[in-house]
Amino acid sequence: MPYVTTDDDCELYVKEWGPEGGKPVVLIHGWPLDADSWDDIALGLASAGYRAIAYDRRGFGRSDQPWSGYDYDTLASDLGAVIDQCDASGAAIVGFSMGGGEVARYLANHGADDVSQAVLISSVVPFLVKRDDNPDGVDHSVFDQMKAGIEEDRAAFMQTFGKAFYGVGWVTSPVSQAVLDHTFQMAMMGGLWPTLACAQAFATTDFRADCAAFTVPTLIMHGTADKTVPIDSSSRIAAKLIPHAQVIEYDGGPHGLLVTHKREVTRDLLAFLGGNTAELNDELAEPMPVAMESPIGAIPGLQPSM
Repeated sequence: MPYVTTDDDCELYVKEWGPEGGKPVVLIHGWPLDADSWDDIALGLASAGYRAIAYDRRGFGRSDQPWSGYDYDTLASDLGAVIDQCDASGAAIVGFSMGGGEVARYLANHGADDVSQAVLISSVVPFLVKRDDNPDGVDHSVFDQMKAGIEEDRAAFMQTFGKAFYGVGWVTSPVSQAVLDHTFQMAMMGGLWPTLACAQAFATTDFRADCAAFTVPTLIMHGTADKTVPIDSSSRIAAKLIPHAQVIEYDGGPHGLLVTHKREVTRDLLAFLGGNTAELNDELAEPMPVAMESPIGAIPGLQPSM
């Protein structure tokens, strides 16, 4: 099924890998990229017998680019359409970066009857903006600067987008230039308006109340050196709000774990999905099967000190 249709007739591109009878795992990508950013992880899931379902968020990749619907209530309904029309009841839902918000809002608005497990990777949950009641958040001026940079020269903005969340430094780089080029290509496939509207959504949506809706087994994964969505502003707080969540912190890991730590993420995700929590964070015995390098999306340049 290459497309599903949302409640407001938006067509979302979907791709499925793995055996038809495998347990469904729905993968929700980060800003501002598309389903291809999951390729490495999806290959590992499919090779292990799972049915990996990844889709392009409205406004991005091969999906429609409507004017409206970039709030998290609508995006959560879009996730529901994917689960329903792909016959993925009982799925594990996995959100990366911005996609973590869809996981949280779906559980809050639609319940967990169709969900078996939830996973947040480098996620924006529970709330990014600094306020009096959220002192560890990111100053709103950072998001204003992002918006201004995108409006001034989106292509130039996206050319430097990947470096911060992949942890590229002056001397060393954990990813190739080809990965950065692929990141740019996917970023530019999204519409300008969806890119801006979704940045506003993930920057300002408060998911703290939604965290109580995580009534299924939940795994939180985050890199300790994430400069894009700092762990102290996000996952460490989420871990306190989500009942009984399991937490894996990747020491020195940047935001782009789906590429820089793809073997570790695949291993730990498979262990969690299979209920074998004793394997979490064990060393890999054998290399996981790897597809082409694929990037992820998030907020470029957020610094915890800002």
